Amino acid sequence: MSKASIALNRFGLGARGDQPVPADPVGWLTGQFARYDPHPDAIAGAATSAAVSAELADYFRQQRALRAQQGGRRAMPPAGAAAVAPMPGAAPAGLEMGAQAVQPPGMTPPIMAAPAKPPRDDAMKQARQFAARAGREDYAGAVGARATQALITDTPFVERLVHFWANHFAVSADKLQVVGLAGTLEFEAIRPHVLGSFHDMLMAVEQHPAMLLYLDQAVSVGPNSPLGQRIAARAAVNGGRKVGLNENLAREILELHTLGVRTGYSQTDVTEFARAMTGWTVAGIGQGPGARAAGTDGLPGDFVFAAPLHEPGDRVVMGKTYPAGGVEQASAVLADVAVSPATATHIATKLARHFAGDTPPPAMVARLQAAFVKSGGDLPTVYRALIASPEAWVEQPLKFKTPWEWTISSMRALNVKTADPQAMVGLLNQLGQPIWKPGQPVGYDDIAGSWAGPDAVLRRVEAAERFASRAAATDARALAPKILPGAVSPGTTTALANCESPAQALALLLVAPEFMRR
Repeated sequence: MSKASIALNRFGLGARGDQPVPADPVGWLTGQFARYDPHPDAIAGAATSAAVSAELADYFRQQRALRAQQGGRRAMPPAGAAAVAPMPGAAPAGLEMGAQAVQPPGMTPPIMAAPAKPPRDDAMKQARQFAARAGREDYAGAVGARATQALITDTPFVERLVHFWANHFAVSADKLQVVGLAGTLEFEAIRPHVLGSFHDMLMAVEQHPAMLLYLDQAVSVGPNSPLGQRIAARAAVNGGRKVGLNENLAREILELHTLGVRTGYSQTDVTEFARAMTGWTVAGIGQGPGARAAGTDGLPGDFVFAAPLHEPGDRVVMGKTYPAGGVEQASAVLADVAVSPATATHIATKLARHFAGDTPPPAMVARLQAAFVKSGGDLPTVYRALIASPEAWVEQPLKFKTPWEWTISSMRALNVKTADPQAMVGLLNQLGQPIWKPGQPVGYDDIAGSWAGPDAVLRRVEAAERFASRAAATDARALAPKILPGAVSPGTTTALANCESPAQALALLLVAPEFMRR
């Protein structure tokens, strides 16, 4: 690979066939810092957290109203709830399959009407269907916006870094409350801070509704908080539902977002940090007993600190005492872990793995770690150290492209400038990497073993054939040196020349070894 090809494909998102090859690859990369737009038109048209949260707030209001009627046989759904249209293909409202009555021999069983659902249950089902449909529409729109921006951006290195951080701070849109918010976390918490400080990005992510809902922070209640004590007293008398501390977010912050696994913190530190974070919640769309405590302090989706949920007292995390307080207590913990040397090593290792191979080069990790520590987590300083690392510029391909990377680089190569939202959702599902749906907080793997299996490669071949059929007039032999300057092997050149049709040659180019890797 030439330096130009490395800059375009390993650092960037793949060359566009209609753009010139950079004459100064290093300058082309560093120059993107000044040109990057955190709020481009393609992203500006997507649904915001405020809009998605307003939809969710309506859904939760309907659910609470319907639950309040449970126990009354003649209870009717609130106005508007029963008017929500069912999902396409859903069973008729109020009907469900019932058991067939046993009839005497020789008699034709009568047509039995299925038992009607209580109006309350039917309305709740329709409300859930509406919320799911709205979430899926918001999700698809965000996927389309992300893909379109990746196709047309003139700062593809910074755009790749946005995707890197979105996977580092992973949420999964499989959860109803998160499906419409997963994209907004990337757009609102990561894009504005990708060229700022790690601390600022960390704070924005941990206070975003997608993260607070995904990792159940919105339902965490301090056992000795005012609300926790009232609920415990009520449960002792009436045997009602108990609530308590939820450690999910605190654990993942330490294990995945900052310090990394096995870096000196204990389970006690996780619990203490979780206690410090009680009260961090979401206005309007939270669930559980703390929802009302947070619901009056902001618009739906806003980060709020609900004091009635906060566990009182000082907290000791990794040997340091954090005095009793409100939102500042957990913020102080985050400020410390954001600049920890362990965090620097964790981030440096992941960046080195992403840009220099599945086994991160130790010298490069040390270089990036030092840049992070010395700058206090200034991300452009770390990126410049990344660009300056010789390990990232070796000529042989270092990484097997993920499905997302391969899809975007294929479409960029073919000069595609817009992405159909539903088509992108379907394609990435087919290729095995649905956007913002890793299924676990650790995000998608960043190693070849997760993406290079025979079945996965076959799915790319099939997708490449579809791409080629829509761009059959493209001359693959002329395109190859433009998108892979100095990187096309003699074997691939010969194979392209021997293809029976332009479409066949183009499909072959998109699955050639030098295109599948970066």
